[in-house]
Amino acid sequence: MIAQAAGLAVLSALSPAALLVAAIYLGSAKPRRMLFIYLAGAVTITVVLAIVLLLVIHAGGLNHPRQRQPRYGLRLGLGVIALAASLVLFRRKPKRPKPDKKPGLIARMTTNPSPVAAFVVGVILFAPSVSFIAAVQVIATAKAGRLTVAGAVALVILIDVMFIWLPLILYLIAPDATVKTLRAINTWLQAHSHVLTVVLLAVVGVLLLGNGIYGLA
Repeated sequence: MIAQAAGLAVLSALSPAALLVAAIYLGSAKPRRMLFIYLAGAVTITVVLAIVLLLVIHAGGLNHPRQRQPRYGLRLGLGVIALAASLVLFRRKPKRPKPDKKPGLIARMTTNPSPVAAFVVGVILFAPSVSFIAAVQVIATAKAGRLTVAGAVALVILIDVMFIWLPLILYLIAPDATVKTLRAINTWLQAHSHVLTVVLLAVVGVLLLGNGIYGLA
């Protein structure tokens, strides 16, 4: 259970946008403070979502053994959603930015970094993803004690936000090298973020689809 949930959490954590924002905050006037507040926003929303998902799954009785079909049916549905999103993004080629086009919400909020904006950006970027929902569902429907469930959820949350706390730790150890490396990664991600997002959604979709079909069969 823990290995499966952790694997889904890793896929959820692989967010080009989250790392891009981390790189922006590390280049700000107060990098440690901004990145820590960004992390606080991300952790807050993931903790709240995990608790809500656990409560909803238990309230719906999906954690009971007799609800095997609905459990795997949900994973099958999440897989279909991920694959559909991947296909839509694949068909929708990224447009070249126009000089007169108004920047997006995240771009505007990170242009002039502020503590409140950093917290809100963390909340927005770490809204529930298909793989995060699937990871929590795996935990909630497993036959495990409360301590095991709590530990597994904590691990999933830690993995989900690793693209914030990992750069923060590296920055505290080697600030100059971390900023330089993240800038290089930032440049690469800006050029390939569309392809990465399509591939990640496709991988998540295939895994969940396969797991759902296997469970129903």
